[in-house]
Amino acid sequence: MSTKNEILTEMLNAVPSSYDKRAGNFMYDALAPVAERFEKTDQSIETAKEKLSIENLAGDELAQRIKERTGIERKEATRSVGSVVVTGTGAINVGDLFETPGGVQFEATEKKNIVMSGTVSIRAVVPGSSGNVPANTITMFPVTLAGFTAVTNPSPTTDGFDAESDVDLLQRYYERIRTPATSGNKHHYKNWAKEVPGVGDARVIPLWNGDNTVKVVIIDSDRKPASQSIVDAVQEYIDPGIAGDGSGAAPLGAYCTVVSATGVDIDVSVTITLSAGYTLQQATENIQERLRQYLKEIAFVEPVVSYAKIGAAILESEGVEDYSGLTVNGGTANISIDTEEVAVLGTVTVDG
Repeated sequence: MSTKNEILTEMLNAVPSSYDKRAGNFMYDALAPVAERFEKTDQSIETAKEKLSIENLAGDELAQRIKERTGIERKEATRSVGSVVVTGTGAINVGDLFETPGGVQFEATEKKNIVMSGTVSIRAVVPGSSGNVPANTITMFPVTLAGFTAVTNPSPTTDGFDAESDVDLLQRYYERIRTPATSGNKHHYKNWAKEVPGVGDARVIPLWNGDNTVKVVIIDSDRKPASQSIVDAVQEYIDPGIAGDGSGAAPLGAYCTVVSATGVDIDVSVTITLSAGYTLQQATENIQERLRQYLKEIAFVEPVVSYAKIGAAILESEGVEDYSGLTVNGGTANISIDTEEVAVLGTVTVDG
């Protein structure tokens, strides 16, 4: 792409030498704004050319291009769900609010009369992963509810997922165009499963229980075992009730069973040499986060958890100068992950 000065020089060179082309004279001053305009036009053309490649698109532009070409739409963020136990006597109405000390709010999704104590179903007010909170953290009433004195969530809230990332959306696009899904083939079942919000990936096992049977094994968007509600949603979408009657996306006569992958805990123990300026707790948290990233990257991609790559992930973690004595699930070998399994981080023991 030519710059303003390069364009101006070319235009001035095309003007006969009988004219005064020095800066400040008429010919120069007349062509300088034109050169500037041409530079901006060239920039616009270059930007448009770059966008001819879908790899250069992001955000709404990427989503729109993919939708136009394939009909695939970006999966929206989902709200985390769970339940709370309220103490007191009174009525809980749909929309009543509960909150964590960190300001994450949840609303009641059912109307219920409570005497002394009772359980109420809730969902996060704001969609996304921020609604996934640990047990016993929803302890506040942002708006006083008459008759109630306490609230808590005995279990964590789950199934709050952020909107599909550009990377995942582009991957689904490439899967669609590179592995044509027709007439209920394997690729069709995988595409159907991944269209459901909360599903991160899927594996398809044909003829798993005889003729006309298909098993779809799924993991959630965090690349962990999917919850029962996500499994149920995929089952309802593909083949409600495993009836094979064609009332879902699957063709008539195909009996599809949807299950979650089984989680395989990956327990890690290691002794590290701390980098200057880091505490053992900081380094441990960084190691845990890096190991989660590694396991997420290989979920439904690689059939083993690599002992060597676990070590590399530890060494890449901030605060780790070196390490020794690494064991993974009590040994020093790779951990095999079966077709219907997914690796998840278990206990991480770090000594300094």
